[in-house]
Amino acid sequence: MATASDISLVAQVAVFHNKRAFDQLVRKYQSPVRRFFLNQTLGDTQLSDDLAQDTFVKAYTHITSFKGMSGFSTWLFRIAYNVFYDYKRAQHITDDIDTQALEGRHAASVDPHLHMDVYEALRILKPDERACITLQLIDGLPIDKIAEVTRIAPNTVKSHLARGKQKLATYLKANGYDQ
Repeated sequence: MATASDISLVAQVAVFHNKRAFDQLVRKYQSPVRRFFLNQTLGDTQLSDDLAQDTFVKAYTHITSFKGMSGFSTWLFRIAYNVFYDYKRAQHITDDIDTQALEGRHAASVDPHLHMDVYEALRILKPDERACITLQLIDGLPIDKIAEVTRIAPNTVKSHLARGKQKLATYLKANGYDQ
């Protein structure tokens, strides 16, 4: 269920087109949405900012479709997940892509201060594993909310989390990180 303040702000936007109310929602959720995209894009700040902006534009234009059956943040993360999915589909990026070309594009667009070992570790995960891992470990969402955001069955979310965590642990151990 959405919090009362979120519902009030959404109502002001939906009914009165109150841009200040929407600005409050943006300020409240821009950091978590941007962090979600930074993790999905492996630290590409420019792309993350663009995707976050697209998310908030879609949220604003579709605000009347928010019914309050889940939290506003869950609804917003669902939009963010769809924006990223649409971006990936439009790019036709597959697992068969030439990794040298991808690494060259990635290195040119990533903020060097954010290019950390964690992004290298996240790179080894499949997109669904990465989404589930970051939504749980970084954004703190429970399994049921991850399932709602990604529209993946809860047991499949659990499988993605287990596989992803195992892959991350193996990668980090192999690269000198102890538990």
